[in-house]
Amino acid sequence: MIPSLFNIHSDYRRNKGRKQTSTTDTMYCSQQIAIPTELPDILKQYTKAAIRTQPKDVLQWSAAYFSALSKGEPFPVTERVETYTANQRTDSGLTPGLLKVLHQQLSHEQTCSREELQNKWKGLCLPMMQFETIMSLGDFSSEVHWMHFLALGCSSLGGTITSALKFACELLTEEEEGSAARIRFDTFASLYTYLAGLDGEVPPDHISSYLDNLRMQAELQGGMVKPSDFIHLANVDMSSPATVNFEGPSQREAT
Repeated sequence: MIPSLFNIHSDYRRNKGRKQTSTTDTMYCSQQIAIPTELPDILKQYTKAAIRTQPKDVLQWSAAYFSALSKGEPFPVTERVETYTANQRTDSGLTPGLLKVLHQQLSHEQTCSREELQNKWKGLCLPMMQFETIMSLGDFSSEVHWMHFLALGCSSLGGTITSALKFACELLTEEEEGSAARIRFDTFASLYTYLAGLDGEVPPDHISSYLDNLRMQAELQGGMVKPSDFIHLANVDMSSPATVNFEGPSQREAT
């Protein structure tokens, strides 16, 4: 009697073990875990982008990154790690690389909505105080003239009209890296006229005279302007402090 009960108990344990093993195999078999073939490359590119951009808020930036990926839009990614230090009394969150990213994302139209610009700004983890300052200085409403916003962004980087225009040339040039940062004269004239008019300290006749002199130089260069063409001009003083006063959070430094 006792051996019979023992055998029944042993059979029960063996069958129970086989059942558990079978269930485990079913739940975790390789056929149920389908890994997309493109996933490793996506994660590799994402990691490299995060290292280059050095976002303050990785989760917020990641949401913007994968949103851009899903929509086929330009990524919120800088070309390289930046160690930019602003010349302002109080550093800002914006850097040349991040401003270039915004240009790539928003320059497809002459204007963009405040909402879209704000979302892209947040996606780069930039301080909202600085955003509101630029919006206020430009007197922008629901629609934002992108090149005017870009001009004010360049002013926040340099603090003077001359340095702002130098940044603009470097951001907008289509020349290869290492070459002179040339942009079209018409683009330069539009940015300069806007900043000088906003500044209020550059007399209108100086604006006209300055552009006339620079136009002659540009005509000798296929209608293009580069920083060395205007930085050393002595006949017109265009280096008065821009009216952009950025008192935002401290400038980040990518490491």
